[in-house]
Amino acid sequence: MSLLDRPVWSSLSTAHADLSLGDDLARRYKPDVNRFASARDDGETAQRALARLVQPSEHVFILQAQDIRIPSGLVAIKEAQGVQMVAHAPVAPPGEGADGIVALSDRDAAEMLALATLTEPGPFLRHTHRMGRFFGVRVDGRLAAMAGERFHFPGHTEVSGVCTHPDFRGHGLAKRLSRHVAAGIAARGETAFLHAWKSNDAAIALYHALGFRWRCDVNIAVLGRDPE
Repeated sequence: MSLLDRPVWSSLSTAHADLSLGDDLARRYKPDVNRFASARDDGETAQRALARLVQPSEHVFILQAQDIRIPSGLVAIKEAQGVQMVAHAPVAPPGEGADGIVALSDRDAAEMLALATLTEPGPFLRHTHRMGRFFGVRVDGRLAAMAGERFHFPGHTEVSGVCTHPDFRGHGLAKRLSRHVAAGIAARGETAFLHAWKSNDAAIALYHALGFRWRCDVNIAVLGRDPE
């Protein structure tokens, strides 16, 4: 099995172990970092360990190529399908407009969270930006768009958190930032990959234009405690 088939586990058990809770059977991101969680495999023991990591009144996201097994004690609040795309060659840095891209850090955390909350690029919490490097474009001092890195494991880093404020759409900011992040990943000798909702034709077309190609469909589920 490729590390890409279970990217959440691959990340939590390697590069992001310090951002996780759990053990060698199941892990989840700390509650202020992200909502993703994963069992090591679909065996009963690992699934029980995953269920123990979910606290009452909270939910976690599962993302993997395999069919999702719902552990006893948990229920699916939402299920959907996405696609996983991988850069088929190193992505070149953006040309025109690259000088307007700035690195984001802890001091930008509140603005990043506000932008992600408005645009919903995926689960994004107070410390999600600590999962990797994030970049943005400012217009008249406002954070107009951003993109960054999420899952990370040997040889691969995910492009994620790509979003643009509605006031600044139509200027190619998402494409420019996605290219910048992917080029940075390639410069480290790693392969960039990403995920999109299977129904999001616009996003898939954008990533295809950047050189990403479909690798597989992925299953996504939001799980919570069974109220019974």
